[in-house]
Amino acid sequence: VQLQASGGGLVQPGGSLRLSCAVSGGTLAYYGISWFRQAPGKEREWVSCLSSNEGRTYYAETVKGRSTISGDNAKNTVYLQMNSLKPEDTAVYYCAATPIGVVYSGLYYRLSSYGDWGQGTLVTVSS
Repeated sequence: VQLQASGGGLVQPGGSLRLSCAVSGGTLAYYGISWFRQAPGKEREWVSCLSSNEGRTYYAETVKGRSTISGDNAKNTVYLQMNSLKPEDTAVYYCAATPIGVVYSGLYYRLSSYGDWGQGTLVTVSS
C-alpha cells in the first residue's frame, strides 16, 4: 500500500494538531496503521496504532491521554489528533502499514513490523 502523511506544522506548546494519513492501494480493514515519529538525533519511535476493522487503538505512554487515533474507512484515511502538545513532541511524524495479523500478534510497536511507509510530516512545537 501507499501512504501519504500530512497535517504537520508549527504550533505553540499546549496547542493541537491533527495529522492525516491517506492510504491507497489497499483496504484499511486489512491493515494496522501506525504513527511513528523521529526527533532530531533520535531513533524513530512508535506513537500509536489503529486496527480499524475492530476499532482497537494502542498508544505509547508518551502520548497516551493527549492523542487520539481514528480512521475513516470510506476515505481510507487515518488521523492522529494531538492535544496539549509539548516541545518534546517535535519530530517528523510518519505513518506506516502492517498486515492486520501483526497487530493481533501484539508486535504493532516494532519498527521492523512495517514495510510500507509514508513520506513524513514535520511537527514543530515551539513558542
